[in-house]
Amino acid sequence: MKIAEIKEMSTADLAERIQTEKANLNQMVLNHAISPLENPAVIKSLRRAVARMKSDLRQRELNNK
Repeated sequence: MKIAEIKEMSTADLAERIQTEKANLNQMVLNHAISPLENPAVIKSLRRAVARMKSDLRQRELNNK
């Protein structure tokens, strides 16, 4: 997910998307532990996307104070 896409989302949508993506990431990591994924680089990109979303959400919280 690109930064521009994240910035266009509302705060509530962003928080909901973070929860969804974190659940998806946890499921992928669990599946990878059981049987290797075809492309394990997806885990890295998903982890970074969640980090970008969390960073933007935190920045919004700090700007609103």
